[in-house]
Amino acid sequence: MQDELIVAGFGGQGVLLVGKMLAYAGMAEGMEVSWLPSYGPEMRGGTCNCTVVVGDRPVGSPVVQHPTGLIAMNLPSLDKFEPQVKPGGLILVNTSLVNREPARADVRVVRIPANEIALELGNPRGANMVALGAYIGATHVVSLAAVENLVRETFAGKPKVVEVNLAALRRGFERGSRRRRASLLPPRR
Repeated sequence: MQDELIVAGFGGQGVLLVGKMLAYAGMAEGMEVSWLPSYGPEMRGGTCNCTVVVGDRPVGSPVVQHPTGLIAMNLPSLDKFEPQVKPGGLILVNTSLVNREPARADVRVVRIPANEIALELGNPRGANMVALGAYIGATHVVSLAAVENLVRETFAGKPKVVEVNLAALRRGFERGSRRRRASLLPPRR
């Protein structure tokens, strides 16, 4: 099994954090991983993406031409990376900021209003955790427990931040898991 993912959005959306958490969760579970960030010079609002590879064999290259998955946190990211996803791959779309459906019929699509869910939970900056939870719920590339542990470690000095991020992660996981069951998506592990 090898999961190759591009996580993309605007700077400030926590795109790189999502990728790092996925990579660290894979390492914690004994997998081979790579994480490669890419971003412009802007601190917030510029384009930002990262590539994450998680698998059971050594990663040959962190550069991925045709990923098996895409988390598109905004419309420019969907426009740019949708054509690159492998047929049969998964595209997770943040419908809060993407106003169109993916054009491809040969991929699986998970639609999640990540920003709205984060706002409902009182965590407006938690859309990235909602999206991460939905992706792992839909793919089971890593366990929810591994990512929960990382959230606790990453934000250890801020107990309130831990709780709101765990709530966002879990809500996303529930939505992604429902989507997987509804479409009978096989787990990738």
